Order: sequence, then structure tokens, then C-alpha cells
Amino acid sequence: MKQVLVLGAGKSSPFLIAHLLELAGEHDWFVTVGDVDVEEARRHVGRHPRGNALAFDINDANLRSAQIEMADVVVNMLSPVFQDLVAWDCVAQGTHMLSVSYDDEAVRDLSKDAQRKGLLLLTDLGLDPGIDHMSAMRLIRKISGEGGRVTAFRSYGSGIPAPEGELNPLRYVVSWNPRNVVMSAEHGAQYMIDGKIKIVPFHQVFLHTWAVDVPGVGMLEAYPNRDSLSYIDAFGLTGVQTMIRGTLRYPGWSETWSQIVRLGLPNETLRIPDLARRTFAEVLEMHLPLTVTGSGLEQRVANYLGISPTGSIMENLRWLGLLSDEATDCEGETAAAMMVDVLSNKLPLERGQRDMIVLAHEFQVEYAGQDRARETISSTLVERGDPDGFTAMARTVGLPTAVAVKLLLTDEIPITGSQIPTHPSIYEPVLREIAAAGLAFDERVVTHDEDAPAPPQPAGEVRR
Repeated sequence: MKQVLVLGAGKSSPFLIAHLLELAGEHDWFVTVGDVDVEEARRHVGRHPRGNALAFDINDANLRSAQIEMADVVVNMLSPVFQDLVAWDCVAQGTHMLSVSYDDEAVRDLSKDAQRKGLLLLTDLGLDPGIDHMSAMRLIRKISGEGGRVTAFRSYGSGIPAPEGELNPLRYVVSWNPRNVVMSAEHGAQYMIDGKIKIVPFHQVFLHTWAVDVPGVGMLEAYPNRDSLSYIDAFGLTGVQTMIRGTLRYPGWSETWSQIVRLGLPNETLRIPDLARRTFAEVLEMHLPLTVTGSGLEQRVANYLGISPTGSIMENLRWLGLLSDEATDCEGETAAAMMVDVLSNKLPLERGQRDMIVLAHEFQVEYAGQDRARETISSTLVERGDPDGFTAMARTVGLPTAVAVKLLLTDEIPITGSQIPTHPSIYEPVLREIAAAGLAFDERVVTHDEDAPAPPQPAGEVRR
């Protein structure tokens, strides 16, 4: 009997766990779900005869090593900060790892050791990163096979509330790990537009925004997502002039979050003494320079940020509770931990509310030496969650991951080492299965007259 170990039973895991348990009876597997909150793990496993819940602390080295050694494959659903620990133990114990977190240098450094042991360390496996990579590679391969050359590539992903429901002032809900939302710009970003590289430091990411019109959704705002340039080689797009991977939000999110970043609140390095007993107002005061003056905290915050004390940004900070005299009651020790609690408490997916995921690609393509016009190819996936059921985020993260587990355990993936899902042996069957389950892209092609100028490209950034 094959043993599947799922680490993490958080917001993105419920559909994955349910689908793996469904597959377990068909393929003679046993699924163990480990989480620091064992009750949460038990809730998702239920009484399934091929499932078990385990109290799992990732920092317990003996427990971690023992559980990974017993597994045939580990599915890492934990916060990205723990991925390297899991990967190291998987290689040491001879166990495959599938992970929904981004590929990183530490995992890549394990590639040769994994290959020697015949192991697969497959990262970037979920929604974004994940389905976005796979759907892009399928189109790029098709374009190349038809003699086309991609001159511009834009790819956007998002998890936001569905627009038809009642929205909170920030027009956002936390449908995935809130720590990832708080620290979303910690690495900064870089991208390329018209052959010019743009490097964006972490404190400027939410000041680099532009409008994106998504079919069936409407106008959203985009900001750059991490290192777009690293995917030029991974996607085989040598010679591309525009390369952008971005994140989408409803308009207005970035102008508020950029000020939270300017205040320095997404900081998980500096420990704040007695944070749980301190008020939010105290913590905010700590982040203001001594030279900032004003009558009262709100005025000093407004003066420091250069914003109106009665404007929408200040109103959002007030609505989040960051100016209140209430104790933070934070179990962590950092301002980032406090912000994780704030988002979890203020931006939950309310009962009866639906979340929505959006993936949108746009390719500009030329066909050299052919009697064929230039084309703009768009590919869009919009999925809404079930009210009080599986979220769209959990479904779109969990389904491709579960399919990859099946492919691996049935010996249908011929590659080993550190990989992302850009190999056809992974993305072709995964995309086929998720399309059969209703997660299919809407693809559209617009042709441009050969003698006409190239279609206009959106500005790479709008500085607020």
C-alpha cells in the first residue's frame, strides 16, 4: 500500500485531502494528514478508512524525519518558509516531494542528490504557481509548433471575492495562507517591458500598478509578482521583449497596502516585546519616526505617509483596527504576525460568500516567413467557489496537486530531480483532467493586419 503524507490542513488543503481520499480506494493508498492543529486535520479526514490525522510540528526534527521516511510521497502544503526543511528530509529519507510553494535555490541545490536516488522534487504545483505555468507551457508549445514566436507574454493570477457578493472596504478575503498575503512583496519584483528591465524593491511593489480588463470580470489592478525574468528560460521564451507575471486585485487594494508596507508592518524579523498585551495603536506608534509630529496618532500617521487624515486610506487603516486601543492578543512576536491575525479576523470568507480565482495569459505572436498575420492570444480561467463548500482557491490548488500525486504513484512521470511543472508529461495530463472537472480555459485569438502597427502595449507601471 502506497503511503501519502500531506503536510498542512489549512485553507488550501480541504479539496486536495478529499480528492486524495477518494483516489485512495481506487489505487490502494493510505493518506495521512499532518498539521499542528490536529483537530483541523481530523475534520478534513473524517472517518475515512484510508485516512488518518496526525499532530505534526514541522520543527520536531525526529517526528518530521520519521513520518517522511514512512511515506512514498510527501505533499507539502505548509508555509513556504518550511519547504526547504521538508525537501531536505525527503532526499535524506528517499521520499518524493510535491509542493505548492515556489521553487527556490535550496530545493534546486538538492536536484542532483534527488536524481541519484530517483526522486522527484516537484514545486510550483497548485494554482499560481501551478496551473498558470502548465497552461502557459501548453500554449507556448502549440505556438512554437506552428512556427510562431512569442514577442510579449503577460500572465496574471488572483484569488479575490466574487463580485456579486457584499464586499468589505478592502474588497478582499483571505482564501489562502494569510502569511503569504502579508509578506507578498518581501522579495521585491522584476519584469521586462519592450526590452527594458524594471527592478522593483519590496517597498515599491504596490506603487507599480496598472489596469487589466479581464473578460467576464471587468477592470482589475495588477502589480508585479516576484521575478518574472526567471521564467524566460523555463518557458523557452528566448528573445521575448515583454515578460510580466502579475497579481490581480480589485482597484484600491494596492494604495492601502502600499502604506502598510511603508509603515514597516510586514516585518517578521524584529521581535516586539510583550506584543500580545500591547495595543494596535502602540505598535503603530513604534513604527513612526521620532521626528513625525501631529496632534494625535491619526494625524501623525497621515503626516508620515503624506496622505489625507480623512481619506479612504486612513479609513481603511481605521477599519482594520490598526489605530485602536485594543490589545493585539497576538500569539506571535512580530508586526507581521500581528498583521496575519488582523487579516484573518477582518477579511474572512463570510458564510454564504463565494471566492473567485482568475488566471489570465496574453501572448503577442509573430509568424516569421509565413503568410500569417500577427496574433494576440488570450487564455482566461475564472472559477467561483461553492457557498459554504469548497472554495475556488482550495479546488484550483488541490485538484492539480492530487492529479500529480496520481501520476507520480502510477509511474507516469519520467523525470526526477528538482522540477517545476513545465514538462509535457506533467502539464498535459494535469490540464486534461482538470478541464474534464470543469477547470477549462477560454481561449481567444485576435489577428492584426500585417502592415498595421503592432498592437498597443499597456504601460508596465503606473506610479501612484
